[in-house]
Amino acid sequence: MFIIIISFLCADQKEYLTLLASIIGATALIFVAKGEPIGQILTVVFSVFYSVISLKFHYYGEMITYLGMTAPIAFMSTISWLKNPYKKDGAEVKISKLSRNKLIIMIISTALVTVAFSFILKYFNTANLFFSIVSIATSFSASYLMLFRSPYYAVAYAANDVVLIILWIMAAVQDIQYFPMIICFIIFFINDLYGFISWQKRKKRQGAD
Repeated sequence: MFIIIISFLCADQKEYLTLLASIIGATALIFVAKGEPIGQILTVVFSVFYSVISLKFHYYGEMITYLGMTAPIAFMSTISWLKNPYKKDGAEVKISKLSRNKLIIMIISTALVTVAFSFILKYFNTANLFFSIVSIATSFSASYLMLFRSPYYAVAYAANDVVLIILWIMAAVQDIQYFPMIICFIIFFINDLYGFISWQKRKKRQGAD
């Protein structure tokens, strides 16, 4: 939080919505890494703010992805996580192993969604089209894995973070007020790596119990 706030204060042009979204997003990842459903609720809130920011810079792919895909799946994940606690009356979600059939469905669904959205993004003249399309694929697969409570959601989101860091570097080159978004997704990347390690440890502990 401190790093995000400092990067915001150092920027010549300040976009308070960017600051708010970054703080909410970073907080969400902390709770998601702990396997707590409140993280999913915060993800829904972050998705709304992030969509507005993306729209302002003509990142239509990000806007569509987070508002039309990430937010709804995070909402469904909230319900799924609440219905599958590790222990009765506990906040921690029960981690699940992704079946072969679900993995195949994820691969096919990701391919279909990516191809479909590539035409939509091209139609709307989306800025930095290639990376926006890659972001669609990584975001969808990450959301899918999160919905089914797989530790590998964090790996997919970490890949998505790398793509988003590149996208917002491109944006910041044109408008420095988007610099905090670069810091935001660097923090996201670190938190997602932590999330994967955390979920792997929790997976072993839950299996042992």
